[in-house]
Amino acid sequence: TIPGTAAEILDDEVRWILTKGKLPAATWIEVVETAHELGIRSSSTMMYGHVDQPRHWLGHLRTLAGIQQRTGGFTEFVTLPFVHTNAPVYLAGIARPGPTVRDNRAVTAMARLLLHPWIPNIQTSWVKLGAEGAAEMLRSGANDLGGTLMEETISRMAGSSYGSYKSVKDLIAVADAADRPAKPRTTLYGEVPEERRRAAETSDGHLPELLPVLD
Repeated sequence: TIPGTAAEILDDEVRWILTKGKLPAATWIEVVETAHELGIRSSSTMMYGHVDQPRHWLGHLRTLAGIQQRTGGFTEFVTLPFVHTNAPVYLAGIARPGPTVRDNRAVTAMARLLLHPWIPNIQTSWVKLGAEGAAEMLRSGANDLGGTLMEETISRMAGSSYGSYKSVKDLIAVADAADRPAKPRTTLYGEVPEERRRAAETSDGHLPELLPVLD
């Protein structure tokens, strides 16, 4: 699989301001659809809360739904709230300071409705929203928290203060806070074998310790 990042907002009106120099929307779509046609699955994303408006969210979600109807290659949709603190586009006075709580709930709910039944998995970002914010999104239409994450730099460089690691127990606690059941999954949203479940519980999301190599 590959990540469906750099989608930002699939509208060149926004992309020209936000990501000048990156691929135009049509090229991003071509790359992703080609990957899907080759049997390579991907996630899909949307970064919002900068120079965008709700009409752009609607167009972006409709575009993703259209791709999924053609290829069936997306594994999930990930909401990515804009972290403004150190972002150049915000420091230059171009972008607003990220989405409001209402925006976050609206985008999550819109994704659940507009992507149904094509993309059934809506992932919220605890890295950007924190545990309480992620729990709120689980109550607003999201059904996925992503993973424990070993190391993260993009959100932290942008100014996120929520760290780069959560244990398995931490993620279960977020689901509990939203009164939702927690269940491990594979990348393709399949069942996790019992031995992998036990290994995850034992390590609690950490990589296993490496033994020294002896000559």
